[in-house]
Amino acid sequence: MKQDQYSLSRWMEGGGPEAEIVISSRVRAARNIEGSQFSCLASEQETGTVLDRVSSVTGSSDKFKDFKRLQINELSDLEKQTLVEKHLISPFLAYESSNGAMLMRGDEGVIIMINEEDHLRIQTILPGLRLEEAWKETEKYDDLLESELNYVFDERYGYLTACPTNVGTGLRASVMLHLPALIMTRQINRLLGALSQVGLTVRGLYGEGTEIIGSLLQVSNQVTLGHSEEEIVSNLGSVICQVIEQEQSARQGLLDKKRAELTDKAWRALGTLKYSQIMSSQEAIELISDLRLGYDLGLINGQVDHKLLNELLVLIRPGCLQLLAGRELDHNERNLERPVQIKATLERFQKEKVKPKGNKSNLKDD
Repeated sequence: MKQDQYSLSRWMEGGGPEAEIVISSRVRAARNIEGSQFSCLASEQETGTVLDRVSSVTGSSDKFKDFKRLQINELSDLEKQTLVEKHLISPFLAYESSNGAMLMRGDEGVIIMINEEDHLRIQTILPGLRLEEAWKETEKYDDLLESELNYVFDERYGYLTACPTNVGTGLRASVMLHLPALIMTRQINRLLGALSQVGLTVRGLYGEGTEIIGSLLQVSNQVTLGHSEEEIVSNLGSVICQVIEQEQSARQGLLDKKRAELTDKAWRALGTLKYSQIMSSQEAIELISDLRLGYDLGLINGQVDHKLLNELLVLIRPGCLQLLAGRELDHNERNLERPVQIKATLERFQKEKVKPKGNKSNLKDD
């Protein structure tokens, strides 16, 4: 993405534990402030009061000096859509909130949504399997806010939230996974059933109501009541480690039996991404998935890395495409613009990879 518009979010930078399978980890805490109606019931004046109270606390604290405040109604439709596509804010905050705002840390790793479904949603997204670290970051800013704001809390039920499913800890922990081998070997349905039985829910790449495309899915906890935050994070992490083992085993099985086919598929995906003239969003996601698997299996070294692949996943989306193009595009125009942006990003990666690293000689004086 163009650096003068939106830089890469921290989760898009790749790396982190188990990065071959876990793209990102997210932990989000839902909180409400005493003395104010829940956002979904509040008047515009009441949501304005919530915004003022939060702004007063964060604006006077050095702990939030690295955060930038964005008023949602001051953003263009493309800017809002891009924030949603980068998984930084929810569609509710972007399109339905009254007096919605966000505080975004400079690396875009921590986001505080104001006047979402709840008064506050404090969210951390990190690359790789880093649920505990994401929780600690979320907890840090949650504690800072709670030291100045009285949250709605019940001794029996815990934190009270607009949606009953969030009552208790108010905590949602999730991971974004790439599971092509389990899908290719037809083991995914059994896995999804097992995840449901242990209190986890599965969504597509773009959240609730979306289907699994490009072997990408999000797994998160369903239950927030009756468990501590640490238990929720630990339990999810333990299950994800088991999923990782199953995916690794399935990948090895495919590699042993179908190395040539997987190699061919990865190189074909790269060629199609480089040279196509028209491409839909779904086709692009599927090709990026094939390319990612080839890279993670060591079949297509030197052509891509996780940072590039994550960037491609975002820039192919409608809002980002239009932002990069600098104008609004209809569906057909987006399908034409998509391969243009993909090709430019791939070429930039290759140029940066071979860029000279200085003129210093490695020769030592005799």
